[in-house]
Amino acid sequence: MLKGFFNVPQPVNETILNYAPGSLERSLLVAELAEARSKQIDVPMYINGKEIRNENKVAIRPPHDHQHILGYYNQGNKGDVAEAINAAIAAKASWENLPWEQRAAIFLKAADLIAGPYRYKLNAATMLGQSKNAFQAEIDAACELIDFLRFNVKFMTDIYQQQPPVSPRGSWNRVEQRPLEGFVFALTPFNFTAIAGNLPTSAAMMGNVVVWKPSNTQIYSANVLMQIFREAGLPDGVINLIYVSGPDAGDVIFNHPDFAGIHFTGSTPVFQDIWKTIGNNIHKYKTYPRIVGETGGKDFILVHKSANAEVSSTAILRGAFEYQGQKCSAASRVYISRSIWPQVKKLLVSDLATLKMGPTEDFGNFINAVIDEKSFDKLSKYIDDAKNNHDLEVIAGGNYDKSKGYFIEPTVIVTADPYYVTMCEELFGPVLTIFVYEDEDFEKTLEILDKTSIYALTGAVLAQDRYALATATNALRNAAGNFYINDKCTGAVVGQQPFGGARGSGTNDKAGSMINLLRWVSPRAIKETFDPPKDYRYPFLEKE
Repeated sequence: MLKGFFNVPQPVNETILNYAPGSLERSLLVAELAEARSKQIDVPMYINGKEIRNENKVAIRPPHDHQHILGYYNQGNKGDVAEAINAAIAAKASWENLPWEQRAAIFLKAADLIAGPYRYKLNAATMLGQSKNAFQAEIDAACELIDFLRFNVKFMTDIYQQQPPVSPRGSWNRVEQRPLEGFVFALTPFNFTAIAGNLPTSAAMMGNVVVWKPSNTQIYSANVLMQIFREAGLPDGVINLIYVSGPDAGDVIFNHPDFAGIHFTGSTPVFQDIWKTIGNNIHKYKTYPRIVGETGGKDFILVHKSANAEVSSTAILRGAFEYQGQKCSAASRVYISRSIWPQVKKLLVSDLATLKMGPTEDFGNFINAVIDEKSFDKLSKYIDDAKNNHDLEVIAGGNYDKSKGYFIEPTVIVTADPYYVTMCEELFGPVLTIFVYEDEDFEKTLEILDKTSIYALTGAVLAQDRYALATATNALRNAAGNFYINDKCTGAVVGQQPFGGARGSGTNDKAGSMINLLRWVSPRAIKETFDPPKDYRYPFLEKE
């Protein structure tokens, strides 16, 4: 294949807009927010390119203003799941046979639409539907999804370029990367619009057809994503967007013979149940399904005595409390050396006191609402338990209120027990627990940290001592799939830090890299012989 044939635009990371007062982007985003709040929309499912509506309407409400209704989505059922699968299978042949550069052009156009005319509409939908502030929405809904789409096109072409290095004279060896035989199920989370966009499109880009079920609390922005994909030229039936219950989706999809794979981001228990179901049904499928999942985290920051106090405090605050800690990468446990703790504590508590909390439409608010009442009730119980435990100290936050929205103050708990429940269990909210260790117990603390949690998603170590950094990096090699040195444990960038973890945190198939896209193809090795043998006899058979 000609090298020039694979030329595609060289991706660069999308520039993050800052939304400063008086900026053009701020005024455009404010206008989109006002427009979205001024009306109620009817959000359809999208099956085979058709907008599907019914009588079963479910209200969509901002988590920070749960009395306001943004619109209604159309709740589907098992019949809709079956229709989505049928539509995907019907579209499969035409889509997988479309030249790769034609598929690439669709997703490159989608990236440009997000970067341009849809940027503020998508960010506004994320701010309102998922309660993200302007900056968190910008780096997620706009920039990261743009990066996923553009970099994935580059990774796709790199995959297709990988060919056998040797073809002996008289033959030609080549590899064809085929789409999976069947359909892919994309099950996406509430917390990142970019993940909701990437999971179905990364599989589709490689020639697969997809049934996509988003989290109910992300449907508002998922609807905008589907509008973008359709305007970019995505053919009917390639990605089918449905809003059904988990049991309804699972009962149809995991019993279907054409089920070929799942692309998942969500909780560890749900993923484990899915894996078990697939295993029990393995005899029903035409092929062994690909199971790709990024799940939970109990992410850590380790602060050595040599660390810079200001760097440590900033990494802890940003790592734990951006987007209310509702990131699978968010810091939820900190191990800090006793000698540096007083400095860090003073800075941390002082900075936390300056954080403002409220609706996303007020750009002065750093903290917004958690996603729903279920999350609010779970987190408030952990906070109450901590406040009532005399062995713990709550040094910041501890208050909550759901009268207007699901607001929980950034809460910091200090424990003398490194195995206290909030040091071990995933909370997924703005609750951070800190364990202060003795300076001389650094290596002992590494052992405790490594075995405390079932998860291994992200982690960070802060130190100026290079020996301490080397020791921690080696000791914690299995504790985090994304490991940060002198930085917070969040903020992986497509094309820079491929994202994913192992242990209870998933299959570590690294979204934002070629590794992930390779999961959505099945290679076929082809050998063509130009002058094939015409006699079965080998030379060794001849007599002397």
